[in-house]
Amino acid sequence: MINGQKVFDADTHIHPSIEALGPYLGEAFKKKMPEIEQYLVGARSDQTTTPREDPERHHYALGLTPFRRVLGSAEAQAAPKDGHSRLHFGTYSGDKLPAVGVIDDAFDLRVADMDEEGTDVHMMVPDVGVGLSTLGHTEIEMGLIGAYHRLADDFIGRHKGRFMALIAVSGTNVEESAAEIKRWGASDWAAGVLPFAALDRPLDHPDMEPIYAAAAEHDLPILHHSMTWVPPYFPGYRDMDDNRMLARLCSHPWGAMKFMGSMFGSGVLDRYPNLRVGILESGVGWLPFWLRRLEEQIDYVGFTADLQKKVNEYVADGRFFASIEMTEDEDMVKMVMDFIGDHVLMYASDYPHAECEFPDSPSRVMGWKTIPEPSMKKLMWDNAARFFGRK
Repeated sequence: MINGQKVFDADTHIHPSIEALGPYLGEAFKKKMPEIEQYLVGARSDQTTTPREDPERHHYALGLTPFRRVLGSAEAQAAPKDGHSRLHFGTYSGDKLPAVGVIDDAFDLRVADMDEEGTDVHMMVPDVGVGLSTLGHTEIEMGLIGAYHRLADDFIGRHKGRFMALIAVSGTNVEESAAEIKRWGASDWAAGVLPFAALDRPLDHPDMEPIYAAAAEHDLPILHHSMTWVPPYFPGYRDMDDNRMLARLCSHPWGAMKFMGSMFGSGVLDRYPNLRVGILESGVGWLPFWLRRLEEQIDYVGFTADLQKKVNEYVADGRFFASIEMTEDEDMVKMVMDFIGDHVLMYASDYPHAECEFPDSPSRVMGWKTIPEPSMKKLMWDNAARFFGRK
């Protein structure tokens, strides 16, 4: 809490190592571990600009598309020998690095960072070590997803009220994914459902219906969090000329744009009147344009379900939310609020990634003077609490 204002960070990250997940892995997965040992790479203890490696911690890396060509060069850079350690970005934005290990399972240190920053609640998104980088390896993916859920239940239970986390599900195994939602959907920590899409099954495919039905049954929103070089790949990811800057530049808004088109156009919001959808780490400055274009294209082109409402009506009804990116700054966030209302946007820092401004992220946003106090209250707490069903 900062000056009496509660702070809900709608987008933070957790990337548990295989060592952290070890006690939570099922027996079937443990039997397969010798077969997949070749895919182990050294884990990062954080994801900041200065990688701090932990030689005792590892992740599985399968199916990564890292995009290694520098613009203006003819050939891609050689892949690093230490796996993930070069998959980091440029300058760290904050004045102080988060504690070592908070991206993994150092929950006590994470709470200390939250207290220093004045953040009451972290909503955690599972990163590539859980599911995303294992596309095409369904048994591995579901084994890691199940272990992540058990870890989340254990550790979050030790810090009542401080954390929420997404339930991860896979488009490659819908039945088991729906079972995971039903298993954990009533948990205090369950904030929403994050689908890891299969390449051959779009999110609006009828086969995905059990996931949406289970989410609606437990009053959990469906979320999209944009990624860069890992599945679920954003539209056009094969056309990024093997360049990481182009991939990240395009992937975050583009993936969210497609997600919104699929969710609004498929009729899922009509079939489940309590279902909410949202986007994380995708920017918001483009939302006014995209919402208006989406409505226009649904009317003009068709090829959607027979929808009961206009896109702007779903938004007005509180069915859609989006997290801000601080780099878009005060003027752009204010513009979006003026256009679509102050009930949509949620504060987010991207902790502990390099984009966060730890330990000053929430205080910087709360210093935006052009946003009225009632709207700031919604931005910093109310909208996220409503979207994620914070009791």
